[in-house]
Amino acid sequence: MSEDSNNLEELEAAVEAMLARVQNLTPERIREWIGKYRFIHSVDDAAAEKLARRFEHRHGVTMTIGSMLMEKGYEPWLENARAQIDPYYWGRYKKLLGKKHFSTQVIATIDNVTDRILGLMENPEKAGPWNRRGMVVGHVQSGKTANYTGLICKAADAGYRLILVLAGFNNNNLRNQTQLRIDEGFVGRDSARLLSRRENSFVGVGRFDSDQKRRPFTLTNSLKDFNKAMATSVGVSLQALSVPAVLVIKKNSSTLKNLLEWLVEHNAGRGGKTIDAPMLLIDDEADNASINVKYGKAGVTRINGQIRSLLGMFERACYVGYTATPFANIFIDPDTDDEMFRADLFPRNFIVSLDPPTNYFGANRVFLQDNEQIIRHIEDNDDVLPLIHKIDWQVSILPNSLMEAVRVFVIAKAIRLVRGHFGQHCSMLVNTSRFTNVQRQLRNELHNKLETIKASVRVNGALAPEKALKDPEIKALHNIWKKEYSQMEGLGWAAIQQKLNDAAAPIKVVEVNSKSSGALNYSDYENAGLNVIAVGGYSLSRGLTLEGLMVSYFLRNSMMYDTLMQMGRWFGYRPEYDDLCRVWMPEEAEGWYVHVAEAIEELRDELRKMEAAGATPEEFGLKVRSHPTALIVTARNKMGSGEKVVVKIGLGNNFVETAILKRDVASLEANRLAAKRLSERLVEAGKPPYDSVPVSGGRLLTEAPVKPILDFLSEYHNHPGSLLTETGPVKRYIEERAETELAAWDILFAGIKESENSLTDTSLGIPINCQRRTAGKSDATTLRVTNKQRVSSRGIEKTGLTKEEIEMAEQGYQTPEVLASDKPINYPDRIYRAKRKRPLLIIHLLEIKPETKPVVAWSISFPKTGFEEKRVEYIVNTTWFRENFHNDSDEEEVENDD
Repeated sequence: MSEDSNNLEELEAAVEAMLARVQNLTPERIREWIGKYRFIHSVDDAAAEKLARRFEHRHGVTMTIGSMLMEKGYEPWLENARAQIDPYYWGRYKKLLGKKHFSTQVIATIDNVTDRILGLMENPEKAGPWNRRGMVVGHVQSGKTANYTGLICKAADAGYRLILVLAGFNNNNLRNQTQLRIDEGFVGRDSARLLSRRENSFVGVGRFDSDQKRRPFTLTNSLKDFNKAMATSVGVSLQALSVPAVLVIKKNSSTLKNLLEWLVEHNAGRGGKTIDAPMLLIDDEADNASINVKYGKAGVTRINGQIRSLLGMFERACYVGYTATPFANIFIDPDTDDEMFRADLFPRNFIVSLDPPTNYFGANRVFLQDNEQIIRHIEDNDDVLPLIHKIDWQVSILPNSLMEAVRVFVIAKAIRLVRGHFGQHCSMLVNTSRFTNVQRQLRNELHNKLETIKASVRVNGALAPEKALKDPEIKALHNIWKKEYSQMEGLGWAAIQQKLNDAAAPIKVVEVNSKSSGALNYSDYENAGLNVIAVGGYSLSRGLTLEGLMVSYFLRNSMMYDTLMQMGRWFGYRPEYDDLCRVWMPEEAEGWYVHVAEAIEELRDELRKMEAAGATPEEFGLKVRSHPTALIVTARNKMGSGEKVVVKIGLGNNFVETAILKRDVASLEANRLAAKRLSERLVEAGKPPYDSVPVSGGRLLTEAPVKPILDFLSEYHNHPGSLLTETGPVKRYIEERAETELAAWDILFAGIKESENSLTDTSLGIPINCQRRTAGKSDATTLRVTNKQRVSSRGIEKTGLTKEEIEMAEQGYQTPEVLASDKPINYPDRIYRAKRKRPLLIIHLLEIKPETKPVVAWSISFPKTGFEEKRVEYIVNTTWFRENFHNDSDEEEVENDD
């Protein structure tokens, strides 16, 4: 490290110590403190300003508390017990968070939130028997591990003696990574060295130990999962421990079996006695493998039973599941509501929703706010790497889009060096195949291509730009810079070219799966930084953190909600380089991500509302169970049955649209006739379409009667793949409210402003310039409206609202996280839907080539219901579902080293 870098680090440490004491920091105060110290450390103006901006970013980060639900009759205990609790373990961890540059506001919020969760658990000093079940809902890659590490520290302070962490389903990489974090945040020693009696093993909180006798005990290490022989050789009973013990294990049936046997043999005794030591079980990724499904792989149900047995062995136990996907099967799978609540792992006692810090780079930003900046579409893979391919597929050439992504990674790394990000981890993700054989070939091809780039920049990168650009590889890199980053201030090509060799040289391509020797060993590169292109599938799809991830290339065929979100390893924190991040994926995958992101945000909104109303976890479970997403989640879970499955859905405060249409001539013509007859019936009812008024997005007719709308739905030919617009359930929902809250409707005849070559239709009695849409990946019988399978434009659901209602909806959406962006707010339609007093039917006349006549589609925005939610039944044909949508969640051969 250079002397200048040392000076800057010393200045940063000195100023950080002072800023931690300052309330209400301003940019001026930050620069004032830097000015007081910079000359002592010989830092020039440019470096001082760069540091000031870094502090602005760091200390401008805030975090809100989130929401929670609890069961009726809950009795708080923590405040009364606090006087007897010495926050020793939490105190060490809090210091570590400060050293990791967490802002003081974020640390305070983590402190508050973990207090709330601990308080919802049971007092470990309370005489048994007792058990508690809870769930914490976070965001993908948002810091759930930091949260539950804090919770573990506080639980240990309060008196929990055994702490079990389930991390990863058959995934050694994730388990090992989690162990390293628990070592750093709770144990204080490198567990691999500790168990092998090696010295110099202090890490993380161990550097703040004031009493080494209180150091936690661990029976697993960062190299190997739980092993009966190793645990027995330690020769310590859990009952005899004077300090808390922690184990980090995979959700693997063999591992759990070994642990259960060891607990019986060395702690509970063969008489079937329960263990008295209070136990906390943290279930990371609780929606994966822990839940009990009726139709699925036998191992899933077996693991669920083993977790229940594990909890049952303790007189006093608390289960806390952590998940980022609240569509977890734990809410959905049981055939009846009663079965759901009887399920042993259902979080009957509490549910806590975590809000991420304002600097979180999550689904909302990637897909709903800045998608044009971040998302790039893959359109050139069909011949060389198709979405669906067999295990013996031969990779002979890489898609051009993948090579473009690699070059973006090299350029982005060079930009980070120009910005002074030395010794930082930099990663790229390539997730394109479920087969380890194909992953290995991809790794080799990428390695060869990367070596060609390295050779060019090593030989010619130091030449003057006009000479260097004669090299085809440097020219290709230059073209990428022009396309992606040339508009950024202070990032001229000459400066970037000088860093190309330094950027490319340390990059290596690693295969990460159950059969590879590659590993993402970031801890071994703590000072120099690991620079890696990680190629994998399932092993990269859940829980595993790719440090410094800047570029992702995602080519998968899943539409499963939890699978999609968990595959999104690009979510997380990108301090001072979030503007460099790019994600490649097929356009249809982006459409599903948008849909899932919106659905998750809807449920989070619902949880906040239910908290205000004093609702219970069971009531939220019913809400998740009746959400439209249950159609897809349940269909996936029940596919093994090969039968039709009944799913009850509530349509109140929901939006449905016909994004998948029948393509045969008869159906297309029948739908045009259905729209024409709707217009005629409205004329007969005294609400002719020509009385509609021009609005943004078409012409609006208000206070229309319900009968013509029901007739239109009856006559419309719906595609069986458009699950939510199945005519029977939608009609039944409307008919049940046809004389009350759904008696009067707004109808929007959607259209665009007149333009050259626009297709104009007059069949509805008014001229309509048809909306232009492209045909997504379709076939002879099916027409998908765009690859994203979206008919309506964003913002359409505010049609018919008053100016005041629109303003109220938008003000309510302006949370600290949303306001943290310097870009215009992209308001989601759900906030307008919540303000609707009447339902909105949207008739779409679409111009879709090569069709020569308008294609009719429809959408409905249902307002909140004032009645008790009466759900309607949908029938899901799982055979059709399996043929059309591939289950892509756990197909890769998994690791099992037991």
